[in-house]
Amino acid sequence: MATLVGFDSAANLAEEAKDPHRSVPRAIVGSVVAAGVLGMLFLVALTVAIEDVPRISADGSPVAAILRDRLGPAAEKGLLVAVVFAFFGAGTVVMVSCSRLVYAMSRDARFPAHRVMRRVAPRTGTPVPATLLILGLGVVLLVALPGAALLELITASTILPALIYGATIVLYLGVRSRLDRRTGAFDLGRLELPVAVCALVWTLVALFCLVSPGEARVSVVIVAGMLLLGGLFFLGMLVFDREALDTEPGGESPFDR
Repeated sequence: MATLVGFDSAANLAEEAKDPHRSVPRAIVGSVVAAGVLGMLFLVALTVAIEDVPRISADGSPVAAILRDRLGPAAEKGLLVAVVFAFFGAGTVVMVSCSRLVYAMSRDARFPAHRVMRRVAPRTGTPVPATLLILGLGVVLLVALPGAALLELITASTILPALIYGATIVLYLGVRSRLDRRTGAFDLGRLELPVAVCALVWTLVALFCLVSPGEARVSVVIVAGMLLLGGLFFLGMLVFDREALDTEPGGESPFDR
């Protein structure tokens, strides 16, 4: 899951990056290539190292079991420690990324309690209220939900990004001819349209793989419910705060100070 959805965190932190029109696309492409190459090499090595396929397949932690068989218990424990640190780092990045989304929507007056959530601490230059909101929601979900329900929510969190990616690509294909070109920015040139089309196809295939298993029905219902809530919120803004949707605040970002 982290490999599928983690690369876009660089885009969500673009306001805090130096030369984002070049560095952020390179970070996204570089992370995808690195994850793909290193992940494939790791999978090939693990596959070659399997001695008893049925036993490994039935094990609750097959990767750890392979390392234990081949390299001993110390290697297995080392892997588990690395996994803990990796997921802690991934969780921190996701929290920071989500807080920046909340901040960005609040800055544009398109998020509940936006007057509070758009505040940035003068000393650190970070959106503290938005960060605390995401941290609090994460803690509440971890404490309140049982393991099975939390797993369904995690599965839903892989479906939603795929939908967002697909919608973003469709929107991009619809307006690409009207977008400005910045000199020196990252540019795919003639490969731009083929890459966008391939990305859309890949997203549709990924969505099919995520929602087709019978075990994903609850997660699909969760995603549908969240989309419904988002649609109702959008409809409420159309009716009661249309100006916020029709205008773009612009101006200097607090992260530039």
